[in-house]
Amino acid sequence: MEKIIRGEVHKFGNNIDTDQIYPGRYLELTDTADIAKHTLEGADPTFPERFTPGGIVVGGTNFGCGSSREHAAISLQTIGVSLVVAESFARIFYRNGVNLGLPLLVCPGIAQKVNESDTLVVNLETGVVKNLTQGSQLQGEQISDYVLHILEAGGIKPLLRAKYGKNGHKK
Repeated sequence: MEKIIRGEVHKFGNNIDTDQIYPGRYLELTDTADIAKHTLEGADPTFPERFTPGGIVVGGTNFGCGSSREHAAISLQTIGVSLVVAESFARIFYRNGVNLGLPLLVCPGIAQKVNESDTLVVNLETGVVKNLTQGSQLQGEQISDYVLHILEAGGIKPLLRAKYGKNGHKK
């Protein structure tokens, strides 16, 4: 996992819920290519067509509110979102994202300091968010060593497999 992430901003507002991130009518899909086609469709129907892998999703407050479905985090990861930066996250969405290996960063003030298509460089270890387009910088909340460890492993399941193996016994 890269600890320095650079990408183009795709900006969304406050209270982007899991049904906007991945609409419930597509829950029966299992192929990742099909899942990616509907990412953030509920908030912006053109997002899947416009998005280039490696982009950064920026949200306001309460990003990922709503249901506890993992599909929201899975769809973001599947389409190639490198990072989600928001003013705040819904607790269950945050945990789902971390468990799946999707980097998430809380950064107060981010929604007012970036525009669609700006280029950000984010240091996950320090929480520093640099807006290269505007020449500004923000300080996000530092990600804990524990969460970084999970992200570096690619998620909670790969971390546990590395530690305990497939049979569940400590290596």
